[in-house]
Amino acid sequence: MAPARGGNRKARETAEALKRERIVEVATQIFYERGFRNTTLDDVAERLGVTKPVLYTSFASKTELLAEICARGVQAAQAELDASLAQGLGPGATFRHFIPRYAAAILRTQRNIAINIREEKNLDPADAERLGALRQEFFGGVEGLLRACRECGEMEIADPRLAAFVVVGAVSWTTFWYNPGGILSAEIISSRIADVILGLLHAQ
Repeated sequence: MAPARGGNRKARETAEALKRERIVEVATQIFYERGFRNTTLDDVAERLGVTKPVLYTSFASKTELLAEICARGVQAAQAELDASLAQGLGPGATFRHFIPRYAAAILRTQRNIAINIREEKNLDPADAERLGALRQEFFGGVEGLLRACRECGEMEIADPRLAAFVVVGAVSWTTFWYNPGGILSAEIISSRIADVILGLLHAQ
């Protein structure tokens, strides 16, 4: 009987995770279209085809849901940085591996980032602080990687911290101009952004 109970628990956890992802997906669409203040949990539930109490099994409030949406962009970027560092490559190769994947992650989470920029003022203070810490962790990782590239002579960088601001700012700015329906695919744009950044840093 124990294996069956374990299997049932895993199935429930999987179902809950899928439900949570679907809620985040739909809420992201509506918050992006209407804004946080002009959207209610009833709106989200209606588009999902469920009752509002169903939402409360995954999120305690609309602001908790907003916090989850806002965190997705930096979490996606951090995941790509962690994955690149885990490759066990040298600093330069790690950075070259990371940059196009980082750009792609930002394009994938474009709406999340736009919502974060627009609605951060509506976050609970604790959520805003947590999100700020996530951003600082990511930025520190990029700066550290650039510093390592300079120290091993693979990049000509006078100021790794300033360079990190330039890299993060340049990639993040795609949020404002990227058009998913444009003539260039996200893959091509990500690759070309990486080429530009690597060129600016004289990456060897």
